[in-house]
Amino acid sequence: MKFLNVEIPVKNLPQLDEGFIPLGLFFKQYAKGASKPLCIAVERSGGQIGTWECKVYETPEMEQADAYYVDRLVKFLLWSWGGYKVYICGSEKLAGVIAEAYSAKGSRAFDKEFMESVYEQEFQVVSLPYDQKPAPFQKTESVGRHTNGARIGFDAGGSDRKVSAVIDGETIYSEEVVWYPKVNTNPDYHYLGILAAMQTAAAKILEKGRKVDGIGVSSAGVYVDNKCMVASLFLKVSKEDFAAKVKNIYTRAAEDLSRILGYEIPVVVANDGDVSALAGAMGLGENGIMGIAMGTSEAVGYVDGEGNICGWLNELAFAPVDAQPDAMEDEWSGDIGCGVKYFSQDGVNKLAPRAGIALDESEPPAKRLKVVQALMEQNDPRAIQVYESIGVYLGHTMGLYAQFYDIHHVQMMGRVMSGRGGDIILETAARVMDEEYPELKFRPEAPDEMTRRVGQSAAAASLPQVK
Repeated sequence: MKFLNVEIPVKNLPQLDEGFIPLGLFFKQYAKGASKPLCIAVERSGGQIGTWECKVYETPEMEQADAYYVDRLVKFLLWSWGGYKVYICGSEKLAGVIAEAYSAKGSRAFDKEFMESVYEQEFQVVSLPYDQKPAPFQKTESVGRHTNGARIGFDAGGSDRKVSAVIDGETIYSEEVVWYPKVNTNPDYHYLGILAAMQTAAAKILEKGRKVDGIGVSSAGVYVDNKCMVASLFLKVSKEDFAAKVKNIYTRAAEDLSRILGYEIPVVVANDGDVSALAGAMGLGENGIMGIAMGTSEAVGYVDGEGNICGWLNELAFAPVDAQPDAMEDEWSGDIGCGVKYFSQDGVNKLAPRAGIALDESEPPAKRLKVVQALMEQNDPRAIQVYESIGVYLGHTMGLYAQFYDIHHVQMMGRVMSGRGGDIILETAARVMDEEYPELKFRPEAPDEMTRRVGQSAAAASLPQVK
């Protein structure tokens, strides 16, 4: 196939989406003829800067391809690393394209506003000569896998909250309580639920004659320095209440428990995707783990090759994976071809009608997914086509993600992966990777029994380092 004057050889296309253009293959093929050096740098909190070296053409016939390539690269890096300042080093023209896109009325206005809310800084695009590019500076956090002491692990889910009491690596108590964080407007509801869970686990530790040495929290959303910057758990909470009561909700609960017990308890808060990846690393005893949960959205976490959590956003639901011009639009960001429409229940619901499966659009996405899953249980060939198509998406997207992440294992989770449909996704993705990305050593896999045994809240308990 040819796209923007770039020839892209593709052996495998989704049966239900033959217009799919794997973005990773576009990047790879585009780069083959480019010769002018360009550096894209992204700055985030603490003065950390990630840099990405590439080359562009800057010839009249490749003008559109250059602009598209840099736009998609910047978008991917922002939702992978996170940041509020983008440096385009080596091309004033392409810097102008990106600056216009990330303006208040530009095509990436959503991304601009999101990053501003996360980092509490004005979003900027800066043009620099290539020889004045910033030096990379990254701080990784060696958090997790600490098993000494008596610890509380708390996992805040959208439908239930889990807490564990863990002493010297052994879980002595766990509980799961149904709650409704996404529909409650009063943040005191959330706070009291969090504190109650922590107090219950603390009591179990005290029963054993121990003191609480640390608290680890796993929670959906974006967290910077233990502060909640954006999270769907608090969807209905007003902006004013969010700033006053949610931003520091976990550290406040830890401080209150510290006051009750009469000593300071360290707390570490991490994104639930990163904690899932950490649970995988603990279960496998290896590093370079990416965890992908395909449910309401696409949730991604990552533990690097050294066993560290990088402090990156890893919000790959909003990172592009498909270059086709008429790819489905994400309603929230207004962009097209992003992961959420491929690796979530939205992806299933997008493909099902194309396979001839009638779905009631008035039903919520989770119920429509169940219709397809029920057909899959009967080996309905239409449902098989849906899952095979997602498997093709996944195989190609593993090739894309591997360009940006050092991956040794990818563990697939979430309700879309349940049952025989999940098996078909894994089998198809592996076949696509065998044929198109044979240089990659890993293949997506289901979590093994050891990873399941570790559990999300128990992995969260290992987050803080205690003496």
